[in-house]
Amino acid sequence: MRCGGCAGSGRALRLDPFGLPVRFSASDAAADGRVREIELHRERVVLRRSLAGMRMALNMPLAAFDGISLQLLPGEGGTADTLAVVLEHKDPSLTLPLFLTSHPDEALAEWRAWGDVLAVPLLLARGPNATNARLGHLRIERPRPRRRRRSALKKRRPSILLRREQGRITRKTPVHRGEREIIARN
Repeated sequence: MRCGGCAGSGRALRLDPFGLPVRFSASDAAADGRVREIELHRERVVLRRSLAGMRMALNMPLAAFDGISLQLLPGEGGTADTLAVVLEHKDPSLTLPLFLTSHPDEALAEWRAWGDVLAVPLLLARGPNATNARLGHLRIERPRPRRRRRSALKKRRPSILLRREQGRITRKTPVHRGEREIIARN
């Protein structure tokens, strides 16, 4: 299972989302030798690295990660910008790269495939580089508010309240004084 699902040159990272479980190496600035070993399964991730001579293995469920993120990495020295598909975690040192390319269509296909296979949300990186309104065939815009038609909250609140105006007492509102109120009692 050594690097099962890896393809391409040593510079480009291409992991096959349909070839899980997969084992690969990624750079880690804090680790000894600046490398960490990663095992990625459908339900968990195992990170192995060595810090100051102490070997450790972190076994985390996939639910500990935020989702699959699509990030734009600026090119250095006149090279083209690179799109990265990563498994995003709140701790940036635990974020895992899954796919690197300079072609937007390939990145979108891999981003969606990884999201479907791992059943985690699809995220777009927010930052100074995420200002484009389009990324290939994908439009990037602010999310719209959900409609209440088929949501779980629709059954909790009566929909008549959305159509009915709130009543107001004005000078023209009739007030009945001195009349006897009819109450039905058993």
